[in-house]
Amino acid sequence: MATAPSGLLCPPSPSPFRFRVPFQFRVLCLRRAAGRGLPGGVVSGGVVPGGGRLRGEGSLERASLARARRSHGERRAALAGPVHSPGHQLCGHSLPVFRVPAEGPGRPGAQGAVRSVKETLNSQFVENCKGVIQRLTLQEHKMVWNRTTHLWNDCSKIIHQRTNTVPFDLVPHEDGAGVAVRVLKPLDAVDLGLETVYERFHPSTPSFTDVVGHYLSGERPKGVQETEEMLKVGAPLTGVGELVLDHSCVRLQPPKGPGMQYYLSSQDFDSLLQRQESSVRLWKVLALVFGFAACASLFFLLRKQYLRRRRERQRPEEEFRERACPEEDRPEEDREGPKGACVVCLSNFRSCVFLECGHVCACTECYRALPEPRRCPICRQEISRVVRLYNS
Repeated sequence: MATAPSGLLCPPSPSPFRFRVPFQFRVLCLRRAAGRGLPGGVVSGGVVPGGGRLRGEGSLERASLARARRSHGERRAALAGPVHSPGHQLCGHSLPVFRVPAEGPGRPGAQGAVRSVKETLNSQFVENCKGVIQRLTLQEHKMVWNRTTHLWNDCSKIIHQRTNTVPFDLVPHEDGAGVAVRVLKPLDAVDLGLETVYERFHPSTPSFTDVVGHYLSGERPKGVQETEEMLKVGAPLTGVGELVLDHSCVRLQPPKGPGMQYYLSSQDFDSLLQRQESSVRLWKVLALVFGFAACASLFFLLRKQYLRRRRERQRPEEEFRERACPEEDRPEEDREGPKGACVVCLSNFRSCVFLECGHVCACTECYRALPEPRRCPICRQEISRVVRLYNS
């Protein structure tokens, strides 16, 4: 399978949309040659029945070839369809093919009505409902006890799912005639536009013993939901992927490029594009918010680290200046010692109250060292008794 050339279906802008049909060109040359009575032969790569060869020598042969090329160019211009909308471009009136605008050559796609190739799938629950994709789903609904919040939470689980597919094409909406685009690997699509044709909920009817067991196990079944989804024949479908040409058959398949997705949606191209743009805007806003939060957190962490290192660098300098400072440059309070120090030794805290004068001026060791009779160092009054002072 070879990738279709860009000019075969959807040539990249700004060149006009036109078909390259070398086979029609050969047929046209044959008709021109037959009308002019030229001998059969090879014309632009095609063999003319008759055995001879069309020679390029002579005015008659050259004129015939020139007229054939000119007529073929007019036919190609006539086959080129008009541009229907700036968002996407349709190539021809009978081919439901467009090119998604993007950087570079773009991503081609097709839109049209669904038509089965051979057989169709019949719905199991709805009469006269035929499609090309059928999905049957059995989903169990139950309530689970949350031990953290002490609440019953709803929970659902798919217990069975089966998908059936048959080959199908995309054809124009009007009459279904013209060029058909074969859709390959539809189950690989990100958005598969299936329509729900049947849905029924079967509630569970537990007995008393079942209810007790459910409360003990922490799970209460609610029932089973049965759903049937189908892609009906004749439904509109828009596909975005990769268009290839395989033996004159146009196929739409998942793109092979990295990061490129495959879309098969029941919406039109404009709605699909608008939904993707909304999703992109949401992700951009989230990226900006989380990016700003990450930058702010990083800034505060770096600032905290910088301030801590700055304090660590300044601490040795302050200690060095304090040690290098002379005694006379220190404040008077620092020279006298710590506040509340003994007036005798200037090192220990005051811990004695002298009575009857009431002065608190010495520590216990200095009081014991006072000569007899012991007198207060402040007022020189004789000390009758001492009360211990406990500093908290």
